[in-house]
Amino acid sequence: MSGAALAPLLSGAALAPLLSGAALAPLLFAAALAPLGWVGWLAGNNLLGANPIEALVRKTGWWALVFLLITLCLTPLRRLSGKSGFIRYRRMAGLFAFFYAMVHLTAYVAVDQFFAWKFIWKDIVKHPFITLGMTAFVLQVPLAVTSTRGWIKRLGKKWALLHRLVYVAAVLGVTHYFWMVKADVRGPLAFAIMLALLLGLRYKPRRKLPPLQPQPATRSL
Repeated sequence: MSGAALAPLLSGAALAPLLSGAALAPLLFAAALAPLGWVGWLAGNNLLGANPIEALVRKTGWWALVFLLITLCLTPLRRLSGKSGFIRYRRMAGLFAFFYAMVHLTAYVAVDQFFAWKFIWKDIVKHPFITLGMTAFVLQVPLAVTSTRGWIKRLGKKWALLHRLVYVAAVLGVTHYFWMVKADVRGPLAFAIMLALLLGLRYKPRRKLPPLQPQPATRSL
């Protein structure tokens, strides 16, 4: 469906109370925590499969990517709908992307590797997909730290420039997922397609200047 077709659906009056309602933020906060509760329930009931540790690491990483893409889709939604209310939830989505990335990393470091820093370092150096994943996480740290209003005021125009790192983190995260799987790439391919679409929607082509009209020749005196 094209952006022109989506715009009428997203610009209806029904969106206004949803986007401006004070009760929506706590509901979204609870909904964002639901995946963690679901994964915890699966782990507590031994329902994570034959390799529960690997499943725990992968599921938390999957949700980190989901929230990263949600963060990136809010600005295009604002442009398509004309409703600025979407932007007020961008910080929450970004922080949950960082939160799930941190849970993903903690599951790998604490549950999978038992804080064996020597082997963790070897993994980072030896396996490119882990290198990319760690890089994506490190790039999200300054974004999470500087997401407050105080930091926005301190950094001024530099804040927007710094937060463009989210695009790099998203590309690295999806590539990390691609390189991690060895056979079935349908999951990372879906993420890659969605990321490409979102980046395309955020791209603003420069307006072409009208061609210069030839000036009439002036006679020399």
